Amino acid sequence: MPWQIRVRVSVGLGLTVPVDHQRLSSIAHSHHPIAAPILGVNLDRLLRRADRQSTARVLDLGCGEGAWALQALAHYPDGHADGVDVSSYALERAASAAADRGLANRLTLHERDARTYVPDGDYDLVLCIGSTHAFGGFAETLELAGRRVNADGILMIGEGFWQVPPTPAALAALDGKADEFTDLPGLVDVAERAGWTPVYAHVSDAAEWDDYEWSWVGSLTRWALDNPGHPDATEALAAARKHRDQWLRGYRNVLGFVTLVLRRS
Repeated sequence: MPWQIRVRVSVGLGLTVPVDHQRLSSIAHSHHPIAAPILGVNLDRLLRRADRQSTARVLDLGCGEGAWALQALAHYPDGHADGVDVSSYALERAASAAADRGLANRLTLHERDARTYVPDGDYDLVLCIGSTHAFGGFAETLELAGRRVNADGILMIGEGFWQVPPTPAALAALDGKADEFTDLPGLVDVAERAGWTPVYAHVSDAAEWDDYEWSWVGSLTRWALDNPGHPDATEALAAARKHRDQWLRGYRNVLGFVTLVLRRS
């Protein structure tokens, strides 16, 4: 999965010098802070379709640097959000972004495994975008993250699917298996069998994918070229090049991404 490849690529380089993977991921996302192949206008559309009250209580599981949680707070001006992630570096960046936007008093960050987060009460909107691996997959996310959603709440999940049957090159690039994803109708079927039904969905188009991937590769490449003396520069440049080839020669136009807006059936 592209949002998980970041670690796989770096680890697979056979590095002899320790690399700060969290910091490099942050650099790679510097021109595309929404850490998924989605443009800001479509993130806003998804939050509008969630149709929550201004006082909404929001939970972002696998929040990273907090882009989704912070944008939700902009939509729900009297609301509060909790962000959960295992990365201390990402949470520090989220806290800084919240302070810059004057939202620090409405965002609470929790450094822990999303599976072990026990909230005080439930939520009007639960987000899990590109982080279903934290729960063991899409079906498990529906079950475990869904427990945090109140009776009339929304569960919003961003997940991959096969746009076309996966090619050997795509599977090799993703270090994955054909049954790791289903097609889009199959993904909806899994949700409905688990008691959730889509009330809206956004399927990321080719332009969103290209913007996301070129932003990721380009930001990391630019940083490496601008900082040739940094101990991580060579490794960062190699990671960017390797990922670019995996994307262009592997899963481009094969792997899709959908963000489902779900309610209990």
